[in-house]
Amino acid sequence: MTHVAEAPKGLIRRANEALILSAAEKVFARAGFGGATMAAIAEASGLPKANLHYYFGSKEVLYRAVLAQILSDWLVPTHGITVDADPRTALEQYIRAKMELSAQRPDGSKVWANELLHGAPVVKELLATDLRQLTLEKAAVVQAWVDAGRIAPVDGMHLFFTIWAATQTYADFDVQVCAVMDQEMLGEQDFERATQHLVSFILRGCGL
Repeated sequence: MTHVAEAPKGLIRRANEALILSAAEKVFARAGFGGATMAAIAEASGLPKANLHYYFGSKEVLYRAVLAQILSDWLVPTHGITVDADPRTALEQYIRAKMELSAQRPDGSKVWANELLHGAPVVKELLATDLRQLTLEKAAVVQAWVDAGRIAPVDGMHLFFTIWAATQTYADFDVQVCAVMDQEMLGEQDFERATQHLVSFILRGCGL
């Protein structure tokens, strides 16, 4: 008789937490924090409501976890922006990664945007610490490229603001984009077209 090894509790916990966070991201994007309920998130995740409280305790804790996960996922693509990296390659990879997140995780972008539009009551500290520090570090990299004559003179911090605005609009304002383009939704080809445009546009602005 063959016995299937039981998955370690740690793996089960991580899998369930990921499932809950994904479901919560969708529910918060559509209902907002105030309109979202643990019952709706449980239904979206396919897990009992008790599991949500077991892993996260409350809706407030779960909301904070969703926001923290979104920011973490957004910061990962910046790791390739280093002084020794090729500016063109590093910036293109970053823009493409941000557009891919907008295409694959539009709900996450909407949750983040809604939080900021309400004054960032939950993530204000993260903005002033983690995000600020990371942006300062990467803006310094851009300035080093400028000083070395590797790219045209650009304001590093505002370069990142521009990239964020240009890429996240396809998630946050997809309804507007679709209305103007006269189509029901944005498909893979639409995102590739938009990505190609942004890469070309931003790199030209950097003299690349």
